[in-house]
Amino acid sequence: MYLLRRRVLLNRMLHSSMTGGVLLLICAVIAVLAANVPAMRGLHDLWSVNLGVSFGDGVFSMPLRLWIDDVLMAVFFFSVGLEIKRELLVGELSTMKKAALPMFAALGGMIFPALIYTAFNAGTPSASGWGIPMATDIAFAIGVLSLLGTRCPVGLKVFLVALAVVDDIGAIIVLAVFYPSHDIHFIYLLYALITVLALVALNRAGVKSALLYLALGVVLFVFVFRSGVHATIAGVILAMTIPARSSVGDVRAFSGPDTLLCRMESALHPWVTFFIMPVFALANAGVVIDASALGQGVMPAVIPGVFFGLLVGKPLGILTFSWLAVKLRLADLPSGTKWKQVLSLGILGGIGFTMSIFIDNLAFSDPYLVNAGKIAILATSIIAACTGVAALYMTTNKNNSKQ
Repeated sequence: MYLLRRRVLLNRMLHSSMTGGVLLLICAVIAVLAANVPAMRGLHDLWSVNLGVSFGDGVFSMPLRLWIDDVLMAVFFFSVGLEIKRELLVGELSTMKKAALPMFAALGGMIFPALIYTAFNAGTPSASGWGIPMATDIAFAIGVLSLLGTRCPVGLKVFLVALAVVDDIGAIIVLAVFYPSHDIHFIYLLYALITVLALVALNRAGVKSALLYLALGVVLFVFVFRSGVHATIAGVILAMTIPARSSVGDVRAFSGPDTLLCRMESALHPWVTFFIMPVFALANAGVVIDASALGQGVMPAVIPGVFFGLLVGKPLGILTFSWLAVKLRLADLPSGTKWKQVLSLGILGGIGFTMSIFIDNLAFSDPYLVNAGKIAILATSIIAACTGVAALYMTTNKNNSKQ
């Protein structure tokens, strides 16, 4: 019964991810058009409008794009954190035997792209962007994989989901450690730590009030934001404190609808898929395509770094580290999966999009480099999506659905 429920949840996620992936692509296209078509320029400029919140005599104001990148994306990271916790407790990362293959694959899929990017960008103003090609867009990659329907083995789908979750963990660590949004203020980090301890205390006391956790989550967000660490990390930390046990204390019982973690994840999923990520794409994917600079032979190193990092580094890293894990007998390939399918799946890992654009915004202060990075991310993600689904189609057959 538990395995059947897991299969139903996986199929639902794949279906919604396919729809969400299409919506994400549409929003990205609209954003690019708005940045380059004069008649649509108003939409592109909208994200630079300042919005503020007043507290008595004090006023806090920042551009709409930053409200989206900081506040809405904190909700996105909260959703990601809930998924990570679920997978760690009862999912594909719940035991070392299950977790070994996606952990090794994700590690290779982060190291290789970073090294390739650095090879192109070492000593240049864009050297700090090495984290850009390390990330995989879960929704986009799974959405593209869903186009194959039952042709793709279930084990391969589960492998991609687990790999993407581990990849997110790595991206979150890189984001928190290497891409702070401001100078670090340790007093606010102390306040944030006290808030986290309060959240943990609620969890240990068996408190199941979503409102109470979310209220403290807002306080945590403010302290993390003021500390200089990127505020989205607060979403992940909050997710780790959400209770995952049922009233009988069985952690596996969370797969039912009665636990707070499950209820929150189910409630957030459509909002993240169909609102937060599309709005993020509208606000951040609008790149100004300046052909004149490229026509003069001036190409910033960030472009080949991202292109080859995502399109070459991702599949090679995923394949190489997966092969090592299997050869060292630390993991087994999913049932019915072949190495050429792992390589094909690795190509889909080259779909950076949301997370890559997010890191691109943090890595550079020069708008020209930010724009060049986005051009490379969008172009490479589309190529990776088309190439990956074609490669998987050629390496699978209709009978795979039974495996």
